[in-house]
Amino acid sequence: MPRIGKEVHLTSQQSLRAGGKTARAAFLFLSLCLLSACAADGGEAGAEAEEARLQNPLLFASQFNESAPAIFQARLETTAGVFVIEVHRDWAPLGADRFYNLVKRGWYDGVRFHRVLEDFTAGFGIHDDPYVNRVWQSELLADDPVTQSNTRGRVSFARSGANSRTTHVFVNSKDNSSLDDRFAPFGEVVEGMEVVDGLYADYGDGPPRGDGVYQAMALALGAEYFDAEFPELDRIERATIL
Repeated sequence: MPRIGKEVHLTSQQSLRAGGKTARAAFLFLSLCLLSACAADGGEAGAEAEEARLQNPLLFASQFNESAPAIFQARLETTAGVFVIEVHRDWAPLGADRFYNLVKRGWYDGVRFHRVLEDFTAGFGIHDDPYVNRVWQSELLADDPVTQSNTRGRVSFARSGANSRTTHVFVNSKDNSSLDDRFAPFGEVVEGMEVVDGLYADYGDGPPRGDGVYQAMALALGAEYFDAEFPELDRIERATIL
């Protein structure tokens, strides 16, 4: 696992600290188990709901395979305002292609800014649907060479180790050259950086450093966890390719 703190760590985090966080994690894990049991015992209605869920196009990761244009822009309409990311495919081709497909197919619509650290980074990429998260956590992307610096406004995929990128993205809120040995920028914010600066940040970092979003729980429970524990998080209402 990478170090926590002023490091971008957007995959499952380390174990919760003892005390309140551990109790909360245990409660949420029990909730997940109960939800799974209820889904399994839902009878005909449960089967119909499951069938509908399995038709979600976001579950078919193999179809997210288009090559991105050499340069394109993505418009993110959020609860805090609008900002635009300009992507340069030659900076990080694999990352650019992944981001292009995720935006084009609506993957980020409704997604929360779950890890916003003031004067560091603003991260997003955990879906409200746990089934979607489950599929995409195994869609690991090979690393791109780092050709650009993580300066203010630059956008990179997060990673927890070599060739581990999935859907988690962060915007640099300041110049973060210390990240350049691991995180490959594929684009930069060209409009609305003040919106990124204004994203809700009061929850802080997650365990074990702070009391913010515990990403393993967010991946497993999705909207239920976010709504119950972190209702003030800003979110992407709609992301589109311009």
